[in-house]
Amino acid sequence: MSGLHIPIGTPDGSRTEHAENLLAPNPSAMTLDGTNTWVVGAGEEVVVVDPGPDDESHLRRLRDHLGARRVTEVLLTHGHIDHSGGAKRFAELVGAPVRALDPRHRLGSEGLADGDVVTAGDVEIHVYGTPGHSFDSLCFWLPADLAMLTGDTVLGRGTTVIADDGDLGDYLRSLDRLRAAAESLGALALLPGHGPVLNDPIAALDGYLAHRRQRLDQIRAARARGARTPREIVEIVYADVDVSLWPAAEMSVRAQLDYLDGR
Repeated sequence: MSGLHIPIGTPDGSRTEHAENLLAPNPSAMTLDGTNTWVVGAGEEVVVVDPGPDDESHLRRLRDHLGARRVTEVLLTHGHIDHSGGAKRFAELVGAPVRALDPRHRLGSEGLADGDVVTAGDVEIHVYGTPGHSFDSLCFWLPADLAMLTGDTVLGRGTTVIADDGDLGDYLRSLDRLRAAAESLGALALLPGHGPVLNDPIAALDGYLAHRRQRLDQIRAARARGARTPREIVEIVYADVDVSLWPAAEMSVRAQLDYLDGR
């Protein structure tokens, strides 16, 4: 649409017409460049998505960046600490409630669920339930920008881990749902929770689905070779991955074994 602008490169400062990213200073092998905190809205009212970790300098920088704009609500894509850890403190700084699917992360009376519509000024934010990476994962569709905020369901680089509170079957269904939505809604961008903006949503989601199918085939093959434990499978399937990431790979393998064994 006219006015949509998504620069390529570092995620910090990337934006669409109504969504702007401020990068949290928590880079790591798991968080990539850091957590993307998104400011969504038009005019004097905005919504902040994923304030990030409990890092006072980041939270104050975020508050100061907003200037005179008022934060009406804080939304969480899910409750993992790199996205939600700073939510309570940021809510105190700006005087706004926190809405999340998981009641443990809410501040205020309202939750957040599939089908909800939140407004920030004249901008609508449509909530999509996308469990899988975690049980409480949500994505947020911005019709005004033809863009989807994907949290950790789709990353700007690499692929997502199925966490201990996630489920691969749910995740595959969520990817299918996002793929169908991206096509039917004419999505122009995915705005992830980590890494750069993805300007070809269909290709990104097709790539994610193909990767999951490939990993499942590799695990079947590793089991046929005699691997039984998650660690034994990781040593075969993830042999080219830095060993510092093997614990996360084991989480994903356990989720894939549960899926293959129908648990």
